[in-house]
Amino acid sequence: MPNCLLGVDYGTGGAKGCITDAELNVLAYAFREYELVTSHPGWSEHRVEDYWRVTCEIIDECLTKSGVRPADIQAIATSTALPSLVMLDANGDPLCNAYNLMDRRATAEVAWLRETIGEKRMFDVTGNRLEDHPSLVNVLWERNHRPELYQRIAMIHTADSFIKYRLTGVSNINFSSGPLYGIAYDIRTNAFDEALLERVGLDRALLPSVTPCEAIVGSVTAAAAAETGLAPGTPVVSGQVDACAGWLGGGAIDPGDIQMNLGTCGNFGVIHQHRTFLDTMINCAYTVDSENTYVVIPTTTTGGQLIRYMRDNFSPLEMAIEKIAGVSSYDLLNYEAERVAPGCEGLVILPYLMGERTPIWDADARGVIFGLSLNHHKGHVVRAMMESVAYALFHSYELIKHDLGKLNFPIVMNEGGAKSRLWRQIITNVFDQPTVLLKNRIGAPYGDCLLAGKAVGVFDDYSIAKEKAEYIEPLEPDRKLHEMYMDYYAIYRSLYEHLRQDFVELALLRRKHAEP
Repeated sequence: MPNCLLGVDYGTGGAKGCITDAELNVLAYAFREYELVTSHPGWSEHRVEDYWRVTCEIIDECLTKSGVRPADIQAIATSTALPSLVMLDANGDPLCNAYNLMDRRATAEVAWLRETIGEKRMFDVTGNRLEDHPSLVNVLWERNHRPELYQRIAMIHTADSFIKYRLTGVSNINFSSGPLYGIAYDIRTNAFDEALLERVGLDRALLPSVTPCEAIVGSVTAAAAAETGLAPGTPVVSGQVDACAGWLGGGAIDPGDIQMNLGTCGNFGVIHQHRTFLDTMINCAYTVDSENTYVVIPTTTTGGQLIRYMRDNFSPLEMAIEKIAGVSSYDLLNYEAERVAPGCEGLVILPYLMGERTPIWDADARGVIFGLSLNHHKGHVVRAMMESVAYALFHSYELIKHDLGKLNFPIVMNEGGAKSRLWRQIITNVFDQPTVLLKNRIGAPYGDCLLAGKAVGVFDDYSIAKEKAEYIEPLEPDRKLHEMYMDYYAIYRSLYEHLRQDFVELALLRRKHAEP
């Protein structure tokens, strides 16, 4: 079957891939979890070799399921959750575990950069706040805390640029990934500001080349082909941020389009063509015309991860039933939450289990369960977690809805926990806006296939994304429930304000009493 395409995406909880044909029909899909390593408070890592291992497994499974010959794969594109950081030595071998987007160890480096460079200077260049702890901030942590390791760094990658390097031998990132390197990446020129790099003592030679999302950056080497099962010479595309990949595959190609994910993080994106950026949000280039189009990405750090946390730590019965009966443990938790009334009978949660991103940008914030009573059971906690993610995203939505001007409703619910009708209804009522569910929720690797096809000329443009997107299960907001949720939302907001300084004091205590 000629003109097939391969996409692979690297998330915080695992990787997934798919193969499509030239009409963007999915021929095969595969997913692999990998371990989240949290060996110290505030640290969040992956084992770098897990990325390559699952890549080989996913490609093998997709080729086997689809029956596609390796030679029929016309191109491969990748995406990743950001910021992430993979540091390689001169031989291309990992020096330590990879950082992922939930890592929050580099607080002292953030403070140093504020004093040395200034927040305004960095925001003017990067279009993003410093507090997100982007890749280069964590490199500075390595310089300060593991100087011997730091001296051996030869290449600074993201998770997917590491895979591209393994596939092609080329060190490269794309326009949408660049801003999440931070500090010195110029979001408007798509180049690293060498004066800023020199100011903080980082060598440009350690950083990848930067190209538009749809640029072909290299081809699969003979060595990589032997490990992955791909054909030598298969073109490899520069790629995109995972959220952009998912939204592209979901049909978001026009300014004002808005889509939402409830993956490990909870986020949504709005496409626009402004060159002014909100300093409370995450901003990056968007895949469609990545030199001129951007997406603003409000994000809560632990979105779907909250429900995974409940499953992994407090749901042995549900997990046992899944093994015995094949019923999803997540569906069982969702059923428990459905039995609880909106507002959870006065239970309110702050979902900041690993700090928080937009719009409060507080690495010290932590999870809080407020109003717990003897009448509350696990279903209350699960539903309150769902409502807390809705509140966290709504907080950002309040800030951006007027600034961007054009918003194309309904909100399209895309990946992860969006499959939960209950969670979608909660978000519909909190946002007071209609929502629909994307039927094909393969997600980011599907958008990667589309990008790969555009790069090699299988598609003339991205319009097939809109043509193939099918939206189902429309939901309308209930005005009375919205008003009730706004009452609880006010409590949610005030809780954080009351606890803001306590979070700081708690963080100081954690560091004071941490094991040496």
